[in-house]
Amino acid sequence: MQTLKPIKTETEYKNALKALGMFFDNNPDNANQDTADYFEVLATLVERYEQEHYPIDPPDPIEAIKFRMEQKGLTVKDLTNIFGRPNRAYEVLNGKRPLSLAMIKKIKTELGISADTLIH
Repeated sequence: MQTLKPIKTETEYKNALKALGMFFDNNPDNANQDTADYFEVLATLVERYEQEHYPIDPPDPIEAIKFRMEQKGLTVKDLTNIFGRPNRAYEVLNGKRPLSLAMIKKIKTELGISADTLIH
């Protein structure tokens, strides 16, 4: 095993991914503790590199709501307890009405979407 150091280049990143892939392909449950610790630290370094070089933008709040509706098989009518009336739900889902604080609280509670995702 090589000495661990911060990943600074795309080549180092690709090599680290390749090493991690080989480790996980070879049944990591059978690895000794030192080897498991090495690859845990390597995975942390890969994650840090990805956060710096491949950041993921937070989802659009309305798209998050639509996605959760799809996951749960909900219709606009199912959201009346959140939005009040179906026409208000349509206005929000079409971007014609902003989410209010009361709506955000209800969406968080009833749909389980984080308030951080809903506030932009």
